[in-house]
Amino acid sequence: MRAAAGVRVVRHGDRRRRARYGRVLWGGGEVLVTAGLVLLLLVVHQLWWTNREARRGAERKVAALEREWGSGAAAADGGTSGGVGGSGGSGGHVGGDSGAVSGAEPDGSGASRAARGSYAPASPPRRSQAYAVLTIPRLDMRVPVAEGVSKADVLNKGYVGHYRGTQQPGQAGNFALAGHRNTHGEPFRYLPRLRRGDSIEVETRSATYTYGVDQVLPRTSARDYGVVRPVPRSRVRPGYGYDAPGYYLTLTTCTPEFTSRYRMVVWAKLVSMRPR
Repeated sequence: MRAAAGVRVVRHGDRRRRARYGRVLWGGGEVLVTAGLVLLLLVVHQLWWTNREARRGAERKVAALEREWGSGAAAADGGTSGGVGGSGGSGGHVGGDSGAVSGAEPDGSGASRAARGSYAPASPPRRSQAYAVLTIPRLDMRVPVAEGVSKADVLNKGYVGHYRGTQQPGQAGNFALAGHRNTHGEPFRYLPRLRRGDSIEVETRSATYTYGVDQVLPRTSARDYGVVRPVPRSRVRPGYGYDAPGYYLTLTTCTPEFTSRYRMVVWAKLVSMRPR
C-alpha cells in the first residue's frame, strides 16, 4: 500500500538504526567522560597527592634526624672548625641526577687537611639511609639526604639522593646529589632560581658544611656523567665545569619541567664547616 502524496513514511528499520546510533554515541560519550575523570585523578595524584605525602615524609625525617643528633645517641667526632684552610671560602658548583662515579683524592693543601679532619662519617651510610639534611635558604628548602638515587627508596620519598661513588660532605672531590624537579615532593623544582654566591648548607651528625653556588649549567644530556666526576666538567658542554681538584657540591635535576630528557646542573664550592 503506497503512502499518500506529501506524507513521509517512517519505517521501523530507520527508527531502530537511529536508536542504535544514539546508544553508540551515548556510550562513547560515557567512555570519554570516564576516561577524562580517570586522567584527571591521575594528574591530581601525581601533582598534588605525591607532593603532599612526600613533603610530609621528608619533614618527619628531618625532624627525626635532628632528634637523633640532639640526643647524643652516637657521639660526634671532634675536629677544628672555621673556614676551609683558614681562607674563609672558595667558589663552587651545584648539580645532581643519576650515575655513580669515583671520588677524588685530597690534594696536599691546607684546605685538604682541614676537610680530612674527623668530620667525615665514621662508616659509609647504608643504601637508602637518610644521614644528612640539605638546606637552601633562597629556595626555602630543607630536605633529607639519603644514600643512592633509587626512585622508589629515595627520590620518590621527597629526599635528595647522594650519587654512590662520589664524595661525602666536606671531603675533597665532588659531593653529588640528585632530586626530583616535579612530583614526589619536587625539592629541586626551583633550582633555576639559584644565583652565584647563594649559600647551601649540608648538616650531618658531626658538622655543618656551607657551600657557595659558583656555576649553573642550564641544560645538558642525561648521560653527561662528567658533571658528577671528582673534578666536575660537562662532556657535552665543556665550557662548564672545573679543571683542578677542589671541594665541590653538585646538584642535578631533570629539565625542562615535567620531562626527563635533559639535566640541569648547579655547582658549588665548600666555603666553611663547623662542628655541631
